[in-house]
Amino acid sequence: MELQVLVLRPIFFFFFFVFLTILQQSSSARVLTITKPDRHDYAASARWLVSQNSWGVLSTLSVDHKGAPFGNVVSFSDGLPEKGNGIPYFYLTTLDPTARNALKDQRASLAISESPLGTCTRDPMNPTCSKLTLTGKLLILEGGSEEAEVAKKALFTKHPEMMGD
Repeated sequence: MELQVLVLRPIFFFFFFVFLTILQQSSSARVLTITKPDRHDYAASARWLVSQNSWGVLSTLSVDHKGAPFGNVVSFSDGLPEKGNGIPYFYLTTLDPTARNALKDQRASLAISESPLGTCTRDPMNPTCSKLTLTGKLLILEGGSEEAEVAKKALFTKHPEMMGD
């Protein structure tokens, strides 16, 4: 089993941010490490959403199904806590269709929501709940490179179970 560290290099950002004053927080909310930015600062809001989330739906074009879209829930990190850069890193195996698809066609998208953070209402489709889709190319980082080492440290810090036993 070969594991690869991959990065989604954003080409376009699709933002759908509608913010209202949030009066209720979910009881399953996790601790946020960075304060939510001003709702009118869309770029900062997008970076905040990426840095505070730990998972999303990574979609590729399926090799096995004639190029049909294929979405898969994946864990990611955009950097060390409080030092995220908004670029998501993934640790994927070629046993997973997502990585195999990306080896044939690098185009990908990552969809994330504010819902898992517990900072919006219970329904993730509620307009007060921010959503973000990043589109770009899924690239394999060169093994042993400085960026690959930073990515591994970021991933293992946010997802210690990825290190194995």
